[in-house]
Amino acid sequence: MIRKFLTLFTAILTIVLGSNLLAQVSDEWKIIHAGTLLADAREEVRTEQSIIVRNNLIIEVRDGYVEPGQISGTASARVIDLKGQFVMSGLIDSHTHILSQQEPNRREIRVTRSSELSALMGVEYSMRTLRAGFTTIRNVGGSRNAIFALRDAINQGVVMGPRIRASGQGITPTGGHGDGGGFRDDIFPHPHSGVCDGVAECRKAVRTQVKFGADHIKYVATGGVLSMTATGTGQQFTDDEQIALVEAAHAMGRKVAAHAHGKIGMEAALRAGVDSIEHGSYLDAETADLFVATGAYLVPTLIAGHTVERIATERPDFYTPEVRQKALEVGPIMKTALRTAYEKGVKIAFGTDAGVNDHGTNAYEAVLMNEAGMPERAILVSATVNAAELIGITDITGTIEAGKDADIIAASRNPLEDISALLQPSYVMARGVEINLDVPPVDLFPWPNI
Repeated sequence: MIRKFLTLFTAILTIVLGSNLLAQVSDEWKIIHAGTLLADAREEVRTEQSIIVRNNLIIEVRDGYVEPGQISGTASARVIDLKGQFVMSGLIDSHTHILSQQEPNRREIRVTRSSELSALMGVEYSMRTLRAGFTTIRNVGGSRNAIFALRDAINQGVVMGPRIRASGQGITPTGGHGDGGGFRDDIFPHPHSGVCDGVAECRKAVRTQVKFGADHIKYVATGGVLSMTATGTGQQFTDDEQIALVEAAHAMGRKVAAHAHGKIGMEAALRAGVDSIEHGSYLDAETADLFVATGAYLVPTLIAGHTVERIATERPDFYTPEVRQKALEVGPIMKTALRTAYEKGVKIAFGTDAGVNDHGTNAYEAVLMNEAGMPERAILVSATVNAAELIGITDITGTIEAGKDADIIAASRNPLEDISALLQPSYVMARGVEINLDVPPVDLFPWPNI
């Protein structure tokens, strides 16, 4: 009888008062006491602050340590004590490949691993990334069905992970970086819609990725290090093809990321109107001026260059000869390119190429950026405000303020004084959910199974 009465009572409340009252009954309030708060990486820190969180949203940021009940509705709020911590917005990685990471049998894996298994592995890699303090990632190439499934499962609360903005497949010319060179055609046939040649095919390739759910478009303007053919790092798509790719994407409301190492191909991509250049290894002062003129972002991925150079040096049999040569050429120059870009005023968004480095080691990019000459504050801006602007999500994350998602991390030391404080966050909240950090830390570059 009691159960029947409660069911009837709930139904009456829903009809008479609407669903809002019931939603309020189930609201979960949290009050974070932040000893040092960097609410916006462009601004100065504030001390003794309270962040009021209801469900997944930040409701208010107040001076002083607010106690439960001092704000309407918060009587049952749980207080999270970060008084001795440095608190800031969750970090954003603008360049990841969350479905995989380097393995010694990578050639075999490419033709045997199913997209379903890649998606399941992506769940684990996503949690490693989240525990590292990265509450948002932009994925720039991977199995189309797998990455969209993982993104949607996280959005729907089926699995936990960082917010994902995904491109689907990277777009490449025939024989280019991303076309699976080195395999027999019957084993590795034309990979769906990611390969295109000529203006018409390039437009269609973009539209096909959008059709299946791409949040943005990624294409290869130049050759790449890890493609298993000796095609170098110079321009691959023609100028006209790059213009067609960008025009088709922008016409459908999608931003464009261009993988680019070589100077000529990079500058062709900038003239075509891309929103970001990924890597930018051979960037010089002239290229930097073109960045500034077009307003494009550089996503430097220093950790990728660091990783491939290290592997090529310490394990000369790990890569094919073609890949090893490119790794040894490109890895050492990427810091110089970033230093030039920063000094010339290029907009920089944090990105790692995670998957080349192990997932969960993303924050080491910040250490390398600092070694290249970027100050700590500029790095934090690149990993929050700038990355959010590049991805197009400044309305929901990138700063800690009312109305935005509760993406909040903490460190036991001040990263404005020592950027390595980001390597081991002491607290992570993603969209209002606290993440369990009691998991063995990921060693830097452990190279599992190697």
